[in-house]
Amino acid sequence: MNKKILFCATVDYHFKAFHLPYMKWFKEQGWEVHVAAAGQMHLPFTDHKHELSISRSPVSSGNVKAYQQLKSLMSQYDYDLIHCHTPVGGILGRLAGMAFRKKGTKVLYTAHGYHFCKGAPVMNWLVYYPIEWVMSYVTDGLVTINQEDYHLSRTKLHASKIVRVHGVGVDTVKYAPVSSNERKNLKQSCGYNPDDFLLFYAAEFNRNKNQQFLINAFSRIQKHIPDAKLLLAGEGALLKECKSLSAELGVEKDVHFLGFREDIPELLKACDLGVASSLREGLPVNVMEMMATGLPVVAVKNRGHNELIESGKTGWLTETDDVKGFSDKIIYLHKEAGRRELLGFNAREKIVSVYSLQRVLQEKTNLYKGFMQETEAFEWIAR
Repeated sequence: MNKKILFCATVDYHFKAFHLPYMKWFKEQGWEVHVAAAGQMHLPFTDHKHELSISRSPVSSGNVKAYQQLKSLMSQYDYDLIHCHTPVGGILGRLAGMAFRKKGTKVLYTAHGYHFCKGAPVMNWLVYYPIEWVMSYVTDGLVTINQEDYHLSRTKLHASKIVRVHGVGVDTVKYAPVSSNERKNLKQSCGYNPDDFLLFYAAEFNRNKNQQFLINAFSRIQKHIPDAKLLLAGEGALLKECKSLSAELGVEKDVHFLGFREDIPELLKACDLGVASSLREGLPVNVMEMMATGLPVVAVKNRGHNELIESGKTGWLTETDDVKGFSDKIIYLHKEAGRRELLGFNAREKIVSVYSLQRVLQEKTNLYKGFMQETEAFEWIAR
């Protein structure tokens, strides 16, 4: 009988975006791969896709049904491993898996960035930390993706095994630098002038991603760099508000709202600089993709940005409210093309050496192999 793993998250797009290489690896090992999440997206490397009535809101009544659905799936399929992702998916998956741990099932959870962290509001600590503290007692493997969360988990939580991996990995072939001539050609194919100075950020429009900061900074940048353009990819609740802000500041012609895009690698190759404004990050894939493409990144300080970006070496970090300092760094890098090229080279090297898909795949498969051996040992003893 084939071994079986269940991947659980709030929405199915999470797996398309971040976990297909690991699902493919399980298939190559002869395992049966199941996915449980909201959404009707087709996912490769998946034997069974189970749609859940799950919501991002922890107080949604649909989550009660999702919990019952997960328990039913676990009873029916008798999984060897359960790997939970996203906050609500992580809670429901681990709660549903509690009874099955006694039968040898191993339950893993990846924390993609705790809501409680240094500098987080007190309310985040009052609400989210107690939940994670309790859930850590029913977690066989707690996977963290940055040093701060790893240290916090080791000192304050109680999972059986706590490890750190370097994110979800970046495809350094898909995300790769191009020559300056190729970049100019790509700019033209995207509808820009060859000498336009393109800044790029891809993220959902919400309070945490903080695109308003970028638009405010851009209104100052454009006075010094008339050919600058700010490209903002993504959708979300605050998109309309951000469009209104760009019009209010008189930069609406040069702040381009690109919507949801599936050609991010090509867009990045046409750009000159990455920017990032989010208030909270675990280990942001969008920043790693920009760095892998050879773009220096100017970003505000947070846990994830601090881990990736070294000021003066791979980009620059500024305080979260320092519009002037942020824009000044971009103006400087526009003038100093040689420095910009060096920072981009260093950024690419850092991703290739530490955060590449090949390296992270090795880290995660080593983790999985350890739990595979434990499930086999349990079965042998149970006989």
